Amino acid sequence: MGEYEHVSHTFAPVYDQESRILILGTFPSVKSRQNDFYYGHPQNRFWRLLAELVHSGLPGTIHEKKTMLLENKIAVWDVIASCDIIGSSDSSIRNVVPNDIAGLLRMTGIHTIYANGSTAAKLYERYVKKETGREIITLPSTSPANAAYQMERLKERWKVILTE
Repeated sequence: MGEYEHVSHTFAPVYDQESRILILGTFPSVKSRQNDFYYGHPQNRFWRLLAELVHSGLPGTIHEKKTMLLENKIAVWDVIASCDIIGSSDSSIRNVVPNDIAGLLRMTGIHTIYANGSTAAKLYERYVKKETGREIITLPSTSPANAAYQMERLKERWKVILTE
């Protein structure tokens, strides 16, 4: 399967003072770490899903992705600041150091937190919730590994973010 590697999150959260919702992932995949931005694996459906939900063109560059998020008052970050991990396997994550999500919440008007997948939600509950005092709403993962959810079913579940 591979060797454990201690890895630190190397790119900043995307947010501004207008952000109203926060979408949390677990930790960047190998592809995302190589691309130095969120949801970098070409098969991850995150960017296509969000673009469809907000009726936007599919963003290609990091700048376009940030613009789409901020124009729609969406912040994106990951629960984990650093951990030991094998490749991109969320199930291998150990020795977690969480990001300062409570600090981010204090600096913004974010009122609702969503997890991109159940692993992100579990990690939030375990490492972050006592600091934030906030609930998290679990949405199905946009990862290609989540084959149980085709795009239409993902859109049906994720459209809740539009009500914020």
